[in-house]
Amino acid sequence: MNYDTLIPVIRALAIEAGNKIMEIYNSDDFDVKLKSDDSPVTIADEAADEIISYGLRSAFPEMLLVTEEQSESHKIKGDTFLIVDPLDGTKEFIHRRGDFTVNIALVENGVPTRGVVYAPAKGRMFYTLADGQTVEETGDMALDTPGPVSPINVSKADNGALMVVASKSHRDAATDAYINKYNVKDSKSAGSSLKFCLVATGEADIYPRVGRTMEWDTAAGHAVLNGAGGRVVRFDDHSPLVYGKEDYANPFFIAYAPGVDLKPA
Repeated sequence: MNYDTLIPVIRALAIEAGNKIMEIYNSDDFDVKLKSDDSPVTIADEAADEIISYGLRSAFPEMLLVTEEQSESHKIKGDTFLIVDPLDGTKEFIHRRGDFTVNIALVENGVPTRGVVYAPAKGRMFYTLADGQTVEETGDMALDTPGPVSPINVSKADNGALMVVASKSHRDAATDAYINKYNVKDSKSAGSSLKFCLVATGEADIYPRVGRTMEWDTAAGHAVLNGAGGRVVRFDDHSPLVYGKEDYANPFFIAYAPGVDLKPA
């Protein structure tokens, strides 16, 4: 994969999809349906998926593409593939809380190597450059002309006063029990893949996820965190979280800055 070609394409597609999502978000009303697993889906999920999948297949016809909203793509197997969650945080979108993202990532040999996370309601955009470094873009998010970018890096964690971020919609007693093993200075909640990005920027030190996620939920945020010097490991044995699993389902995991002294599960 030519990263120099990939990055401008996924950046522009994330913005184009984000613009469509915001058009629907700001409308008077939109329908909410339930998928077979009882998770919600809206026309915004579907419209964003159509934009991104068409753009990726046009630009990279030889690449395998896995996307949340196309169940037939979940049968695809390969070492290298693009993976998409066109609207991560649908519950946040439905309740108009703003913590939703567009996620596009490239996975190579089980590792998310490049990715983009765009939070259109918050005006925040994170992506990996061709060399793997993660940046945050600011400005008006023009499709064809990137705004100013700043490299981002994880924090130098203080294990006596950690900053924790956890799920806004899925936080539970098990999550709190694990967080309580640490010396916590402050704890915040966020939706969608923004939690990875908050660790990547140093706004948080650790994000534990004790709950079900799928690879399309995490791949782009994982790539962004990797490019900022962070890590994502399995909750149970602290081995690296890998991709391309049989059903694209993740085990519980921990995303963190390397200075954090991880506690056992």
